[in-house]
Amino acid sequence: MADEKLRKHFGDYLGMAEVAILTILAVLISLTALATIARSSRLLWDTWHQWMVVSDTEMVLRVLDQLLVVLMLVEILHTVRISIRSHTLVTEPFLVVGLIASIRRILVITLEAAALTKEGKWTTPEGATIFRASMIELGLLGLLVFVLVYSITLLRRSPEKSEEVFSDPGDAQSGGSGTNPNVAVPSTGTV
Repeated sequence: MADEKLRKHFGDYLGMAEVAILTILAVLISLTALATIARSSRLLWDTWHQWMVVSDTEMVLRVLDQLLVVLMLVEILHTVRISIRSHTLVTEPFLVVGLIASIRRILVITLEAAALTKEGKWTTPEGATIFRASMIELGLLGLLVFVLVYSITLLRRSPEKSEEVFSDPGDAQSGGSGTNPNVAVPSTGTV
């Protein structure tokens, strides 16, 4: 009995420590996202003023790159928020972050390949090797984007929803449904 009580208190303290750590992480991610938004706003402002002089797509793509970083940070913050509320780890936000990161990398590779072909460096042996490697990476990233989108689609269509469910595990004792939405229900074999 005393051992069970000690285990329960220890579990409660670890739960509070987990929430505290996740809260600190959420604050740090929020601050990072705000700083990145400020930096991309400044970069956009500079780009807009320089656009009067020169049309530089590299600056625009850098702004887009920064904004995609903010989007990734917001998705990670969303995942942390879900973890704090439900004490479960949801898969879909991680897939979305991977999708955004893949698209971000595709943009960077496209920018580098455009600079390589614009300057005519791809005709040199070193440039041709870099260009070939970039095209292989683009193909693999395209495949990864397809797989991630397909995975997200499968998660959303699955019978057990991958949405946020904010039920307390103790709901079974307090008259709640008592079912865990994160546990797969055995299939009956019918479609």
